[in-house]
Amino acid sequence: MLAVSLNGYSQSANPEDYLKDNNKLKQIFNGRDLKGWYSYLRTKGKNKDPEKVFNVEYGMLHISGKEFGYICTKKDYDNFHLGIEFRWGDKRWPPRDTAKRDNGILYFVQIVNDKDTVWPKSIECQVQEGDVGDFWCVDSTTIVVDGVRSVPKDYSRVVKKADNENPRGEWNRVDIISDHGTITYFVNGKMVNQGTSPSLSSGKIIVQSEGAEIFYRKIEIAEIK
Repeated sequence: MLAVSLNGYSQSANPEDYLKDNNKLKQIFNGRDLKGWYSYLRTKGKNKDPEKVFNVEYGMLHISGKEFGYICTKKDYDNFHLGIEFRWGDKRWPPRDTAKRDNGILYFVQIVNDKDTVWPKSIECQVQEGDVGDFWCVDSTTIVVDGVRSVPKDYSRVVKKADNENPRGEWNRVDIISDHGTITYFVNGKMVNQGTSPSLSSGKIIVQSEGAEIFYRKIEIAEIK
């Protein structure tokens, strides 16, 4: 049973309950600019984006993918329902110009001493052709899936349980639920992955640029009490 507070959700025993009432989701990408976020590019640094790798067009976030980097929230989050809607573009760039189109949502991101890097300590919901909903644990983070804790290393992957992506060119919806130590991923309304006891419990949220053109029309969140 899901209870809704004035400012967000109250904790629920069933992750699916959060998908039934999206009224509390609020946009953290406003469709006009990147207020509330900052950008980081591996070769240029923080808030230096002369080629507009991250650009707002027609109410959407357009990520060219030309350079590795990200936009990052200025705010930290712990328990939340994060919803994103994305569509792949056509362009791909070296060194991934012949690889699967790749992107990702990182959360519980740790930016230590204001030092950004590609990629910071975090847990990722993979956004990659054919692999949307995989867990990636970055920089020795871990999570328990099916009773087994992932091995701490630079990058550790836990493959999703199901495939529910729409074909390239169509919009996809991803929901990430962080509910007091249980992390659940939904793709187009279907649960595809779930883990517990992550080694991180709060941090910033990142949207990557990783060699492929992509559009986001929604990035919205509700905090869970």
